[in-house]
Amino acid sequence: MAVEDTQARDSGRKKGSCMKPAEELRAILDRIDHRGYPAYKDTKGSYDFGRYALIIEHVQGDPFAAPSRVSVKVSGRAAGFPSALYGERHRRIALQDYLLRQFGRQTAEFSFRAGGSGKSGLMCVSRCGQEILERSACEVDTEDGSILLRMEIGFPANGRTVNSGELKKILFEFLPRCVERSLFYAALPEKKPEENAELADDQLFIRESLKKLGLVVFVADGSVLPRASGVSDKPMKGAVPFRSPESLAVTLELPHKGKLRGMGIRRGVTMIAGGGYHGKSTLLEAVERGVYDHIAGDGREYVMTDGDAVKIRAEDGRSVSGTDISLFIRNLPNGRDTKVFSSEDASGSTSQAAAVVEAMEAGASALLIDEDTSATNFMIRDELMQRVVNRDKEPIIPFIDRVRQLYEEEGISTILVAGSSGSYFRKADCIIQMDCYKPVDITDFAKQEAEKFPDFEGEIPPYHRPSFDRRVMADRAMWDNERLKIKTMGLDGISLNRETVDLRYVEQLVDTEQLNALGYLLRYAGRHLFDGKRTMREIAEALAELLEKKGLAFLAEGGYLPVGLAAPRKQEILACFDRFRGLKLQGKKS
Repeated sequence: MAVEDTQARDSGRKKGSCMKPAEELRAILDRIDHRGYPAYKDTKGSYDFGRYALIIEHVQGDPFAAPSRVSVKVSGRAAGFPSALYGERHRRIALQDYLLRQFGRQTAEFSFRAGGSGKSGLMCVSRCGQEILERSACEVDTEDGSILLRMEIGFPANGRTVNSGELKKILFEFLPRCVERSLFYAALPEKKPEENAELADDQLFIRESLKKLGLVVFVADGSVLPRASGVSDKPMKGAVPFRSPESLAVTLELPHKGKLRGMGIRRGVTMIAGGGYHGKSTLLEAVERGVYDHIAGDGREYVMTDGDAVKIRAEDGRSVSGTDISLFIRNLPNGRDTKVFSSEDASGSTSQAAAVVEAMEAGASALLIDEDTSATNFMIRDELMQRVVNRDKEPIIPFIDRVRQLYEEEGISTILVAGSSGSYFRKADCIIQMDCYKPVDITDFAKQEAEKFPDFEGEIPPYHRPSFDRRVMADRAMWDNERLKIKTMGLDGISLNRETVDLRYVEQLVDTEQLNALGYLLRYAGRHLFDGKRTMREIAEALAELLEKKGLAFLAEGGYLPVGLAAPRKQEILACFDRFRGLKLQGKKS
């Protein structure tokens, strides 16, 4: 079946030229064989391969440079996917993820089978982790079901000389096999796309049920929470399956799976206690990742957390820009104003105070905290210390004094892992003990034991809502610079020219492609939204809304959308802005 005319028009409109027959590409390759590597640039354009279109968007300038960018477009009629599989947003994202994984398995079989120097023969697509994310690498059109898949190919060379024969293998043998095996409905394993969509339906149903039932988290019985190792996010073999204590059990009737029992963590203050190595942090890590859907077989596919929950931790040395931390820090000896607190080198306590306030600013519904990664003096002050050092001499109002107020005044829940201090027993609505990876509800017992200890609390300073009035000024010299370089350093951070944004401790960023996207989102905001009028909160909300409505496509300034982008949440967008040292705030020092 020939590629549809609409596909040809779309591709031609994007590239400014009409679709060419595939044989013309073959002729070009024959003509430029053994010439200097730049001759490969003659191949740019769109080519009709019958059942799909091949679009060569950018050709690398050197075999050792970043690979060439190539797209494959399959019309909806040719692909043949029923509209039920992509008509709704959650099903579309699940289908895109499924197709990308299928295509990735195929390309792994052929990558580097064509020889040459440098990156010759590389066939690369996004490598998906355990989470299901919206990515720029694969787009399914909700109107007609057409599929656009973006990838990178290392055009082969001998030294720096064109090796057309090897590229013909890739484009006329290897790539067609990958496309035929993975992007056509009839070629995929029977019922697998439907099962994939049904899992997406069930996951959405659980998420929608959380708010209705007053829950922050649902962890299904049978879930496998431990991971294989520190370098593998796959489920651990032989791990103890999760099972809810009866007192916390919730049973849901899912659209496809049917009845599913699991543990529900209700809104309020929840403490996870227990001895070392019994699974406290493992449970919290599953909860923090539960803001994302997971693939079938991950072990956490039915672990669901409210999508606005935010992991909080101390970050010694981080940058803080104009954040109102006076809810937690006040009366500093040096007289610094904590209502507009800025620091190039924040301490553990001030960085964690800033993180809480910034999470509130980002619309957090729950705070997820592990004592192991917290500043002790921010979290608690024991009775003896309060008796020896008067409150008036201590600028820190510890989190324990605010945790109830955050819920009662703002509706923000807290889930806290604590294994060394029982002070939060009095504050918690629910206390879960992890015992050999099995949760036990010990709320009544812990409360009774807490009553045996005197409560020395003293007068807690009144609660006040922090100010979120941080307005970002335009910096045309930086953002309008066409040579602005965006570079990602794994999960550690991103750099814009020489300015680095340290994101190592923003723990709900799970994929390097999310950091790629944050770099482009920051650039987009700098060019279009940083105007001295909008607050940082409003800017993050505007970007999140664009991602919701348009996907990642709105970042394609100049007509090019990078291959490796994955959508972050609003909370991580704002977290990125918060850690960008080059931010210029209206009326405040940068």
